[in-house]
Order: sequence, then structure tokens, then C-alpha cells
Amino acid sequence: MLHKMVSAPINLVIKIAEKVKEEADKELYDLPTIQQKLIQLQMMYELGEIPEEAYKSKEEELIIRYEVAKRLEMEQWEEMTKKK
Repeated sequence: MLHKMVSAPINLVIKIAEKVKEEADKELYDLPTIQQKLIQLQMMYELGEIPEEAYKSKEEELIIRYEVAKRLEMEQWEEMTKKK
């Protein structure tokens, strides 16, 4: 019984951390979100709200995230088709 009392809070913290990671990954690698951020970045640059150097830096970061997200999506798709 003591074991359950001690491990229950730890298990809860682990589950919460897993959920936070899942949500963060969803935000970080969500294709529509990345596409929207690229559009917003382009608009900010065209309106002169950010300098070219900042634009290129952020654009590169977003493109890398997009490529990773696309690869993850393809891996999930391949995994799903193998199961069928």
C-alpha cells in the first residue's frame, strides 16, 4: 500500500509530462500551423515589420520544422498502411 501511495504522484507527473510533450510536438510539427506561420512571416517581411535577416532566419527554422513534420506524417502513413 505504501508503494502505491508513493508511486501514484510520480505516475501522475509522468502522465502530465507525456501529455505536455504530446501537445508541444503537435504545435511544433503541425503542418497547417507551420504553413500559417510561414504566411504570417512573409506578410510581416513584405510590410517591413521585420528585417530581411530575421525573416530568413525564421523562414529557415520553419522550413526545417515543415520538413520534419512532413517526414513524420509519411512515416505514420507508412506504418498505418503496413498494419492493414
